[in-house]
Amino acid sequence: MAKVLYTAHAHVTGGRDGHGQADDGELEVNLRIPKEMGGAGGGTNPEELFAVGYAACFESAIGGVARRRRIDAGEVTIASEVSLLPTGDGGFKLAVTLDVHLPAVGDRETAVDLVRGAHQVCPYSNATRGNIDVELRLDGEAI
Repeated sequence: MAKVLYTAHAHVTGGRDGHGQADDGELEVNLRIPKEMGGAGGGTNPEELFAVGYAACFESAIGGVARRRRIDAGEVTIASEVSLLPTGDGGFKLAVTLDVHLPAVGDRETAVDLVRGAHQVCPYSNATRGNIDVELRLDGEAI
């Protein structure tokens, strides 16, 4: 087994209509079922948390790939979407879209290469690969 670099610890009570917090006290959220799913809203939900986490991790992965290739990626912006879909057999699955904006990288081919490289090293990408659909976009266009 590989050396563990970090382990996050959190506790949730009440599920989608509950409360969650990280053990270090740095994250504390009220969880609510979104209005679009018949809930009251007024809090976050697992899909929003996943969208923020994946985008943050993916942005760091782009930075790492760029540094290794001696490319200045500049300021990176990622718009992430996490959709909850029925599987048709009573279960649910996720689908993700990551739309990356790399204004400091003038060459589209280089930018696409950075995004694809990040998708190979990002822990979220590695955890979801083959399990859910992940669409990568650059400035709104699928790559």
